[in-house]
Amino acid sequence: MTSILFIVFLPLLAAAVAGLGNKAIGFGPAKLVTTGALFASCLLSWPIFLGFLSGANTATVVPVFEWIASGDMNVAWSLRVDQLTAIMLVVITTVSALVHLYSWGYMSEDPDQPRFFAYLSLFTFAMLMLVTADTLVQMFFGWEGVGLASYLLIGFWFRKPSANAAAIKAFVVNRVGDLGFMLGIFGTFLVFGTVSIPAILAAAPNMAGSTIGFLGFRADTMTVLCLLLFVGAMGKSAQLGLHTWLPDAMEGPTPVSALIHAATMVTAGVFMVCRLSPMFEMSPTALHFVTFIGAATCLFAATVGMVQTDIKRVIAYSTCSQLGYMFFAAGVGAYGAAMFHLFTHAFFKALLFLGAGSVIHAMHHEQDMRYYGGLRKSIPLTFWGMMMGTLAITGVGLPALFGNPLAFGFAGFHSKDAIIEASWAAGEPGVWFVGVLVAAITSFYSWRLMFLTFWGTPRWAASEHIQHALHDAHGHDAHGHGHDDHARDAHGHGDHAHDAHGHDSHHPSEAHANPAQAEDSGDRPSEHGPAQQDLPAGTGGYHPHESPLVMLIPLIVLSIGAIAAGFVFHGFFIEPSAGESFWKGDIAFREHLMHAMHGVPTLIKLSATIAMLLGLVTAWYAYLKAPSFPKAVSDQFRILYRFLLHKYYFDELYNLLFVRPAFAIGRLLWHRGDEKTIDRFGPNGSAWAVQLSSRIAGRLQNGYVYTYAFVMLIGLTAAVTWAIAK
Repeated sequence: MTSILFIVFLPLLAAAVAGLGNKAIGFGPAKLVTTGALFASCLLSWPIFLGFLSGANTATVVPVFEWIASGDMNVAWSLRVDQLTAIMLVVITTVSALVHLYSWGYMSEDPDQPRFFAYLSLFTFAMLMLVTADTLVQMFFGWEGVGLASYLLIGFWFRKPSANAAAIKAFVVNRVGDLGFMLGIFGTFLVFGTVSIPAILAAAPNMAGSTIGFLGFRADTMTVLCLLLFVGAMGKSAQLGLHTWLPDAMEGPTPVSALIHAATMVTAGVFMVCRLSPMFEMSPTALHFVTFIGAATCLFAATVGMVQTDIKRVIAYSTCSQLGYMFFAAGVGAYGAAMFHLFTHAFFKALLFLGAGSVIHAMHHEQDMRYYGGLRKSIPLTFWGMMMGTLAITGVGLPALFGNPLAFGFAGFHSKDAIIEASWAAGEPGVWFVGVLVAAITSFYSWRLMFLTFWGTPRWAASEHIQHALHDAHGHDAHGHGHDDHARDAHGHGDHAHDAHGHDSHHPSEAHANPAQAEDSGDRPSEHGPAQQDLPAGTGGYHPHESPLVMLIPLIVLSIGAIAAGFVFHGFFIEPSAGESFWKGDIAFREHLMHAMHGVPTLIKLSATIAMLLGLVTAWYAYLKAPSFPKAVSDQFRILYRFLLHKYYFDELYNLLFVRPAFAIGRLLWHRGDEKTIDRFGPNGSAWAVQLSSRIAGRLQNGYVYTYAFVMLIGLTAAVTWAIAK
């Protein structure tokens, strides 16, 4: 298990080399070092995972060094490797390695490639530190590390105002969740006297029924601790209430979106809940809360995803929804199913994001799906890659029914259906209904994306991005980069605007980055549907091009995962025997729930498949058979449509309740407190007093003897008066 040291620290070493060397070592060496380090970590991770599958490996802890020794707190820096860690190792290193490789092509024209690859590797190192943590303090180090790295990556194009705003938003919202996580760690140490995760989990059953003082009240100890820890998970995994940063994170380059959404930051909360599942098992109240938040997030994000027009934002809300599935699986006690969906989701979600990046690359940075259409023949490999991802996320497969001994299907079929069945088996029919409803909505918006992008009449001529590409191609720019000049003009910067070659730009107007703003601007079609009478058809002379091989290889590899990950590995995660043979106590595995899950009625087993077919048929009718249907529906339900388009008005509400008051308080403290009080009576007041006294002294020191005699007389008179009075 000493290989774990190389797995964890190779990305850190690579990040240091690329980041400190930067342009001095050149683009090629920086990319080679970081990508090579990640592939090395990946190759070392898979044998560990397969060893746990076969039973050859057992849980172990690799000490690194003594870290903190203060009073009763002793924190050793150690790397814990068990079944749960092994799953996360292969997920993180595999997706990160492929994202590094993909970025060779995607970021090929960016002038800051060494910095980008250094940030990617740093991000991966922080996540590896999180999942190998043996103590809560060490987990918090990785927790904050991914927060820092996400800030750097989301705001990578730092000259782009919207990217800066998105990075700050992600950082601030996550700090809210991290406050809860910190309080949970403090409370856990107070109760258990240790931050060692194995020691805490072993002692957790002894705390059942005990109470603790919190906010002036006595409350169940484990409920308070679990809820505080879960607040941290809500922020990191973008659950309802602390979700607002996730869609805006799309301002970063597409490879960043794939890494954040598929394998690293957003899965940290799910991993933490599963790692601490013996604690959560001691609090039914906390589990009910986790279930409610997960189900609510699942439904919220799916409904919002239905009306998005930016291809990356559709997939972003899909991520938010799928995370909700994972959390309500954990809430009903199906921790194995939650981890299974995390595992399969990493493959097909990374595939969808990288596929979307390939589409954006082909369409010269256009991200609005209403300006796509008919692309399947122009970019066939990208099309088939995204098709595999769509089949996986929508849960296409054949259930084990009617004499069929084995269920067979794409990755999401095995993991998502397992969650839906587990919610029914756990006696949560309301949660089951939400899961089935979201499965139908997921199918609808996933196939909507495919139909708008790859089928129908090409609508490329209406895209301003395409028109700029044609303008450049016709020789209007001496260097072939008139797009860069336009980006500089649009953002008012004389230097490189970073979105010229970043493949994710939203020029010429940043307002169009927000579909709600685009709707109100009048520049874009007002409806989310491809009402083709509203969109000038045709290609406009533009010919989309397939992505380079270095971008297509990751799509091919991830497609294999999207096809086979569920069928091959489902027995290790969710079969009743998995609790003893695979998990071996690393999570709270409810074997009776797994038995009940496999014995649910036939209609329950078919429910997710029926929902998938309903979503597919609805999307086919709306976007291929009757393209005017979406516009008619949005006109008919205008209020609901705008409600969804504005994402339930969470951003507007938070802006009203928190952002504006915070700015108002800041301005008050700045003008009234700082300038008119502290500065006025402090440094400025002192300077004024010194200046006034200097002027007075200057008038007295005029060189005339009678002036000095007069001053001496006044002084003598004052002294005599004081002496007499005394």
